[in-house]
Amino acid sequence: MHITVIGHICNDVIHNPDGEEVKGYGGIYYSLVSLANLLDENVIIYPVFGIGSKDYNNLIEDLSKYKNIDTSGIYKTEGQTNTVHLYYQNDSHRIECSLDIAKQIPFKKIKPYLDVNMLLINMISGFDITLETLDEIRIAVRDEGTPIYLDLHSLTLGISEDGKRFRRPVSDWRRWLFMLHAVQMNEEKAAGLSIESKDEEYLIKQITSLDTNNVIITRGANGCTLYKDVHKKIHKYEYKIENNIKTVDTTGCGDVFAAAYCAKYLYVKDVEQSVEYANRVASFKATLSSSGELKKLSEYRIKNNKKSEK
Repeated sequence: MHITVIGHICNDVIHNPDGEEVKGYGGIYYSLVSLANLLDENVIIYPVFGIGSKDYNNLIEDLSKYKNIDTSGIYKTEGQTNTVHLYYQNDSHRIECSLDIAKQIPFKKIKPYLDVNMLLINMISGFDITLETLDEIRIAVRDEGTPIYLDLHSLTLGISEDGKRFRRPVSDWRRWLFMLHAVQMNEEKAAGLSIESKDEEYLIKQITSLDTNNVIITRGANGCTLYKDVHKKIHKYEYKIENNIKTVDTTGCGDVFAAAYCAKYLYVKDVEQSVEYANRVASFKATLSSSGELKKLSEYRIKNNKKSEK
């Protein structure tokens, strides 16, 4: 099996409430390395993104320890790799500043990696691909029925002149959310996606009418909700997390959730099982510090087409 992962990488600088500063790879790195640790080595992962030329060799060396990552889709870009400063006020609320956001990933870079079993598109910066590129991807994989999983991530964020990110509605959100296997967003993004209404269930009806049958709303410490359209009837499933989880760092939890969902879905082709698994893996990620500890996700590795042992 094969899966392609699309989205911007960045260098994270995490400023914790206690003043501690943690640096590491961020952005699509969370989804990519999570997949590498959750999937067997015979499932090949194709990341497609650019990285600043001075950071290229170090990244390729870092990823070389994962036999299931094919790095041929990673390319060098001019200028600096995007640096993201994350200022945490508490475990879940933060101020984000982005510097040197990369150019959008062109379709010509993505096209060679579309003959796969699943596509994960994570809008890390919100400018990772254009809407036109997403349309080209949809058209290219439509006949094969390849599932596309879209994590909205920063699509709902604008950017000020000083690099601060701020929430704003997306005027053409219907075109973004058309004809997808599943779309993921947190509850704050769901409330601000459209200028029409902040009502969540109204939004879900609008999204599922676009031939996107699965909508996942993540809720931090409160777990997540799956809305699933079955023959024009919407079913709602709630997933909680364990009460005894000690949160260390929530950075990348949504990216890990998306990766875990796709990893599980590749094997079982079951939406509810995949969400349940993703919820568990993402909550475990919250107990880890920075992207440097993602290797610990291998405790949840899916083996031999069977349910995860953990």
